Amino acid sequence: MNRNLLLVAVALFAWGIGEGAFFYFQPIYLEELGASPIAIGVILSAVGAAMTIVHIPAGHLSDRFGRRRLLWASWLFGMTSTWMMALARSLPVFVIGMILYALTAFVMAPLNSYITAARGKWSVVRAITLISASYNAGAVLGPLLGGWIGDHFGLGRTYLVAASIFVISTAIIFRIQHQPVEPGPDVSGGNQLLENRAFQRFLPIVFLIVFAMYLPQPLTPNFLQNQRDLPLDQAGIVFAAGSLGNVVLNLVIGRMDIRRGFFISHLCVALFALATWKGLGLPWYVSGYFLLGGYRVARSLATAQILDLVTLANMGLAYGAAETVSGIALILGSPLAGYLYDSNPEIIYPLALLMLAGSLLVSSFYIPRLAVRSENRSKACPPEEKDQKPVPGYPETCTERIE
Repeated sequence: MNRNLLLVAVALFAWGIGEGAFFYFQPIYLEELGASPIAIGVILSAVGAAMTIVHIPAGHLSDRFGRRRLLWASWLFGMTSTWMMALARSLPVFVIGMILYALTAFVMAPLNSYITAARGKWSVVRAITLISASYNAGAVLGPLLGGWIGDHFGLGRTYLVAASIFVISTAIIFRIQHQPVEPGPDVSGGNQLLENRAFQRFLPIVFLIVFAMYLPQPLTPNFLQNQRDLPLDQAGIVFAAGSLGNVVLNLVIGRMDIRRGFFISHLCVALFALATWKGLGLPWYVSGYFLLGGYRVARSLATAQILDLVTLANMGLAYGAAETVSGIALILGSPLAGYLYDSNPEIIYPLALLMLAGSLLVSSFYIPRLAVRSENRSKACPPEEKDQKPVPGYPETCTERIE
């Protein structure tokens, strides 16, 4: 691992500790501040909307002006908005802080682009899943810390601790080096993506996978506390197991081929829904949240496949488009989860199992075709570059165009 990847990994490890201390408890804290289940769903949907609108602009800017500036901006913005949540004393002010924090999701496209460019001899899948694992390693400690603080001092104090940790993480990320902007025939990359049918066909699959896997998640903390009487300190153990599952499953499934990886990640999330729905007792919930790591693995696998469909010159924009599609899934999934929870807290889980089965069926039909395309990429040129000079990220000799 080179110096830049190491710094990113350490910064994300620290960020994982801070974010993990409050992230999983947010639905519970919103309820403490007076929000109903439906209101929580709407708030989380607004958060998802804030996350969604920033990805494409951030991806475009990272392609055009470089990635490091956007990484710095995201870290600073996240640290500031967390201090706002920490100091909030009412639901409206806190929600504003949440939405501002959600805007820092614009980091995803430049972060994945930075990791891809800095990976050296590593594969894209290995680099992205390993860096994701470093964040989630920190997030293992965060919920334990947040649960203990919440039990002894109240959940509001977790934001003060998180904001302080974010100061350290920000200082680390400011030490990464600049990367040059990748040259290309069209720096914006917009027309290339509009004409890229393979990439366009991939985006609906991303939406379906994320929506099906996310639906059982938003109100599960409330379900465990209200329907299963789980205290905060035990909830911290459960959420920490979820972060540990993110680490382990990213490292294990991330080494598999994409078809097997997507199958196992779907199975893991299905078992999470089943364990939460039918399980009775802490071991069931710990096991379920550990397996929920399949959700992040599936997103990492989807992200890693994008470079097989686009050129390096529009990599950031492509990552941003994929994250936008994922964000739309969160926008729609959160209020639906809130409505279902309000009508019947348990109905979310059998419905999620049905949707996961449908997602697995559809992705199983499409992913093998993508895998074949990826294996044949050594023979492929991007459509607009066929019979022209080589493009960065593609082989010097191109003889076949793959649709």
